[in-house]
Amino acid sequence: MEITPSILTADFTRLGETLEEAVAAGIDWIHMDVMDGNWVVNRTVTFGPALIRSVRDRLGSEVTIDCHLMTTNAEETWDQFADAGADLVIAHIEAVDDFPALIDDLHTSGVQAGCVLNPSTPAEDVLPLLPTLDLVLVMSVVPGKGGQSFMPEVEGKVRAFRTAIDEQESNGGRAVKLMIDGGIKDHNAAMVAEWGIDIAVVGSGLINDRGTIAENLAAINAALE
Repeated sequence: MEITPSILTADFTRLGETLEEAVAAGIDWIHMDVMDGNWVVNRTVTFGPALIRSVRDRLGSEVTIDCHLMTTNAEETWDQFADAGADLVIAHIEAVDDFPALIDDLHTSGVQAGCVLNPSTPAEDVLPLLPTLDLVLVMSVVPGKGGQSFMPEVEGKVRAFRTAIDEQESNGGRAVKLMIDGGIKDHNAAMVAEWGIDIAVVGSGLINDRGTIAENLAAINAALE
């Protein structure tokens, strides 16, 4: 299971150094949480395309950058994030009126397409999209609300996606990555890996003042082993 840091817990006054520390520790995927101050529950605005462009310029092309759009208008703004250097744009099934059209637009622009669903949203809302998606992100907390505990009740949903993705790939269909985000730390990383997760987003469990990113990543990897 691959680990990608969410940079929301970073000190933004030294973001460049933090990102380089993460890459030096072996991280090659950065998760960017974009909140518009409207769609998420805590009304927080995070950052936009300009910061993503700065991250791309700082890290170069060897690192994967995804943008998780917790916004009301992903259908109108996705191109700004693609133009800023995102490799993958992830939008919420609950916030997009025509998701197949959004997937087509992203692929036409050369950007990978991801779909994310909230803890209360059933897998059935996203499963029909699997043949054209590149990634599915299962939220294990409510988006935008900090300090929440991991929600183990999403296990059934994760396993449903794992089964469907494996079946699709075994029949020659599109390869789809399965990601989880919310409350992942060293004590539960092995559990979600066993569920079938490919990529885990880790925020405070990776970027915190209790250890370096390398030390925290080593603890997670030790738990996985």
